[in-house]
Amino acid sequence: MTAERTHVDGRQWRATIAAAQAGDRRALDELVEGWLPLVYNIVGRALNGHADVDDVVQETMLRAVDNLGTLRDPDSFRSWLVAIAMRQIRDRARRRSADRLTEDVAHEAADFAELTVLRLQLEGQRREVAEAVRWLDDEDRQLLSLWWLEVAGELTRRELAAAVGISRQHAAVRVQRMKARLETARGIVRALGGACPELRELTGRWNGRPDSVWRKRFARHIRGCAYCAAPGRAVVPAERLLVGIALVPVPVGFTLSLVFGGKTAVAATATTVGWSAKLLGALTQPAVAVTAGATLVAGGAYVVTQPPDAPPPRAAAPTAASTARPPARTPSSSPAPSASLSPSPSPTRTKKADPYGTVVDAVDRAPDPDTEPAALPHRPESGVTSTGGAHATMNHRGDSVTLQGEGYVLVRWQISPQYRAGSLVMPAWTGLKGELFHVASGGGRRMDDPVSSTDPSATGMGNSTTGYAVLPPGTQQMWQNEYFYVDGSVTLTVNERGADYGLNVFPTTWDKAEEDVRTGPLDGAKRYGLVRDNGKETAPVPQYLTRKTPADPATVAQESRV
Repeated sequence: MTAERTHVDGRQWRATIAAAQAGDRRALDELVEGWLPLVYNIVGRALNGHADVDDVVQETMLRAVDNLGTLRDPDSFRSWLVAIAMRQIRDRARRRSADRLTEDVAHEAADFAELTVLRLQLEGQRREVAEAVRWLDDEDRQLLSLWWLEVAGELTRRELAAAVGISRQHAAVRVQRMKARLETARGIVRALGGACPELRELTGRWNGRPDSVWRKRFARHIRGCAYCAAPGRAVVPAERLLVGIALVPVPVGFTLSLVFGGKTAVAATATTVGWSAKLLGALTQPAVAVTAGATLVAGGAYVVTQPPDAPPPRAAAPTAASTARPPARTPSSSPAPSASLSPSPSPTRTKKADPYGTVVDAVDRAPDPDTEPAALPHRPESGVTSTGGAHATMNHRGDSVTLQGEGYVLVRWQISPQYRAGSLVMPAWTGLKGELFHVASGGGRRMDDPVSSTDPSATGMGNSTTGYAVLPPGTQQMWQNEYFYVDGSVTLTVNERGADYGLNVFPTTWDKAEEDVRTGPLDGAKRYGLVRDNGKETAPVPQYLTRKTPADPATVAQESRV
């Protein structure tokens, strides 16, 4: 779910909420799908990925669906839903106050801080903030789960205060205290990543699990240590780092059951009156929605899952030839002859009269970090719909999403060589009806940019220890965020095989794309973005694109003409 979806409170959801209250099963599905990521992020961050996260999320959504008929003002839906989530978190804390987590359960729980880093590809000080969450107490984590979303544009301060059950003035005080403890935790994360010999000696007695006792010990050491207390760089306030960070996607394999009180939907319908009876009646109908990897099925189970294929063997690190950037190219030039380039002939980029689809996106050199991008032409945008909803997450071969309409789409790359490196089979665009352009690249960096101040071999494509994700010869190097413009319909399919990668797909706007590509090094990015759109039919199309619908999208030819 993108910030556009939630930033303006619940007003744009009024019609959907009203329809769901009247028993419209499609409206209910849209409501569950649209708001589940927000609830998952609040609960996941508040509990830091404890094994109870799924149960608390499920109980929150169950109570929201069961009591939706009591909501009188649809505009307050978001505040109402967040308050329900916080009550469930506090109820869970009371139930487990005397039941401490065992080491085995802690080991099995999904660390939400790590999940945040991996899913959102956080780096530098943003990564530091995410990892510092581990060092906070439960009450601070609960407040942080809301404040994080507030500074990211997903919640308002009024909603934060209402969810906690305090005044806005009291909320301001609580937030300030929590931020102070978060900064202390950030200092611990920085120090533990350093080389202080005294701190290393101290950590020799530490079991590696963050807790309040060791937080105080490490903080005390840092305050008295000239080496650890000096950050060595400007420390950016946490709120500036968190602005605009997307929600962590609901993980593959997450299941949300909406069966009431342990009864089947049919049995519950027979004993429930009013709006709940209408809802449960709807849930007994055939499947109410199918999206990319997400289905709300008869009986009320919301499933986000697709079984992964057996991982292929890990590849060795690429050679210098396979990772070297190609020479600079002007828009009118063709690739220099090279054994590493695709045998397919490169299209001519000089003919202004070339019809749509004859200019294929080609390999370019990363611009200088301080080079601002060209102006991004503003094409007409009436809006794009996606079978994956506002935020589709695709992690496995065969996952796909169909986009339809007129407007902009963001494809965000998530490459995970730490899980599986090797040759990367590019995603493919198939079944095109109309036009599709590759308009811009953003996200603050190319995937082959350095990502570590301590490991010169590390880029977004991997490092010398874990191996690298290796592109097919002649393939355009991706940036963290890639922007496309669609006028018609097209299906994007992940062809993961070899290297482990995933895609997040968001319908977006020209404003968001323009803002992204113009975010440069002074804002914490490695480089400004790159604009490829010229506003004409001769703008480049993606390298792997076809109007056909092959049985195996991975067979789509590179530099396909459409």
